[in-house]
Amino acid sequence: MRKFKVSIIGYGYWGPKLARNFQNSNFFNLTSIIDVSKKNLIKAKRDFPLANIGRDYKQSLNKLNVSLIVISTPTKTHFKIAKYALEKKINVLVEKPISLSIKEVKILESLAKKNKVLLFVDYPFLFSGSVKYIKKLIDNKKFGNLIEIESYREQAPIREDCNVVWDLTVHDVSILDFLLKKMPYKYESLKFKTVSKNQADTAYINLKYKNNINVFLKNTWISPIKVRLIKFKFKNAIVYCDENEPIYKIRIFKKKQPSSNEYNLEVPDLDLSEPLSVLVNYIYKSLSEARNIIFKNDLNLNITKILKKLS
Repeated sequence: MRKFKVSIIGYGYWGPKLARNFQNSNFFNLTSIIDVSKKNLIKAKRDFPLANIGRDYKQSLNKLNVSLIVISTPTKTHFKIAKYALEKKINVLVEKPISLSIKEVKILESLAKKNKVLLFVDYPFLFSGSVKYIKKLIDNKKFGNLIEIESYREQAPIREDCNVVWDLTVHDVSILDFLLKKMPYKYESLKFKTVSKNQADTAYINLKYKNNINVFLKNTWISPIKVRLIKFKFKNAIVYCDENEPIYKIRIFKKKQPSSNEYNLEVPDLDLSEPLSVLVNYIYKSLSEARNIIFKNDLNLNITKILKKLS
């Protein structure tokens, strides 16, 4: 079985998680880890002693024949590194957000198409078993039409390279695109610097979609506890999706009567595979078949356009 060679560029907060999932895969060989930080490289060598380590990604990519590079560096560097790799006809996975610029996203998409390589972005919840389950509920209208969505994402590292919208709201926007397959027609966004001096660390967002679907999002880095909860209100049920739960991530509260406020609880079986592991498998399948189904139809561009309006 052919194994694809992969290089990780950036070994700070998210890089080790990506490296672990590629290393654990039967389909990839982690050949190199690149970072400008000596401290991060020492950790990388300790974690993956067989991988080459270095500080210059250009030198590494020119020397090693890799099939995929994984970019988990500060947001402002994403475009430069991804562009260099795509010009070298190397497949790319970029940590979200891909870029803060619509123009840059268009350039990267065009380069990938021109050079016949694949461009992926790490929107992890698109590969979550719980989100896929919600998708089925919406599509088959098991509990009637979807009326409203509320999402709460609280607590995350304070960043300097982008604000909370680009960091946390990107998850909600990618999930909404996956579930609804449409763009909102109304945007409202309130952002605050409650602690961070340089970037908005808290955002309250309202989106409106066709068919009278209302969406409310609260995203904040500042919280003593980690919250990752989405509520889906259907005509005949309210579904809680809590990614913090280790097993019972979905709870369905079915209305006893159409007009009542009394419910019966149902807890479905789910695929509990780690989303990053599912993403890695998806990338292998995409590289093997030379197609990228999830990321077609301007997914990256649509997500960036929405975030731009909200940020």
